[in-house]
Amino acid sequence: MNKLRVSKTCVGLAAVLLGAVQYAYADDVLKIGVDGVMSGAAASWGLVNKYAAETTAEMYNEQGGVLIGGKKYKIEIVALDDKNDPQVSIENVEKLTSQGVKYIIGPNIDTTAQAVKPTLEREKALNFPYAFSKDLYRAPANASVLGMVASYQVGPLVYKYLMDKKGVKSISFVASNEADAKNQQTEGVAAARALGLKVIADQDSYEPGTTDFMPIMTKIVRGKPDAIVLSGVAPADAPLLIKTARELGYKGSISTETSQDAKTLEQIAGTKANGFLSVGGASTPALESDYMKTFVADYTKHVGEWNDEAGTKVYALEVILAVLQKDPKALTDVDAFKHDMATFSMVNPLLKGKTQLEFVGQKDFGRRSQIGVPVVIDEFQNGNLVPIFVGQVQN
Repeated sequence: MNKLRVSKTCVGLAAVLLGAVQYAYADDVLKIGVDGVMSGAAASWGLVNKYAAETTAEMYNEQGGVLIGGKKYKIEIVALDDKNDPQVSIENVEKLTSQGVKYIIGPNIDTTAQAVKPTLEREKALNFPYAFSKDLYRAPANASVLGMVASYQVGPLVYKYLMDKKGVKSISFVASNEADAKNQQTEGVAAARALGLKVIADQDSYEPGTTDFMPIMTKIVRGKPDAIVLSGVAPADAPLLIKTARELGYKGSISTETSQDAKTLEQIAGTKANGFLSVGGASTPALESDYMKTFVADYTKHVGEWNDEAGTKVYALEVILAVLQKDPKALTDVDAFKHDMATFSMVNPLLKGKTQLEFVGQKDFGRRSQIGVPVVIDEFQNGNLVPIFVGQVQN
């Protein structure tokens, strides 16, 4: 096969043309913000938000950008670490909106999400947090769209699975002494009791920053529950809690309604984490479309590894772009975006077949203020998070 020879003239012309294209894009940039926790015990939650958005943006930009209203826009991701600190999160959102950013992915917990709400409303911006407080999504609040499945939507599915498949009859809850985790504990307890489970522990908690979980888990294990729920647990805390419970001789089921990191579970808890149930990425290998397979490959190349949680976090930017493509007015008018949410529907590009992707949440929030991502429950098995069932939030 003859190798192509490219002259210096052609190379120079190509450089000029490339420069012209880049110049043309200069005024056609769509900035999307990411504000989330990217350091500390919960760092993987915000980092996966950042990596997923960056990967999707790169995929579009490699094709010349995203086409909106007959014009192509290069996507620029502006990602800021809020350090799980409400004040830092407020400063991040102020910085993003001052740059003209209208759509922000994150934050990741209730306290930071609640903190930025007044700023978003004042600056007429919209965010897609991964926080579960219903007050963020119910009227009169109007600046947030839930980016994943909430704990109170997942909890009943997990508890019913444990009852049917594991014979669980009693359950205990333990949470970090933080607003969002305690809220998830309260919601979980109510759901468990509604299913007829005997709740042995319903208010036990540990302080943020705890590394020695022996005292709290000794109390929980002594209650002899069939299952233990780690409400709202951060990815760095989950393996320590699991490891401690197993070292105390606990043989029952352990679960959480938050997403987790397989690598962290493997490194800290190893096989002691086998059987641990958590919220999985929303696009399982068996259901992935060709487009999703490309995302997985590109994400892995971008980050150096695949994070299961990215299967959920991929949805936010895809949905933002899809709404903007259907209604270019929403580029500058967030109210237009909110109006479109009530009727928006598209074929889910991340799943095989013709599954519809819509905004949901009417039942829980009184309006469609949640992205209708699939519900996937994972079980940790020898270093991997393996999907065990898939469901859907009913609107």
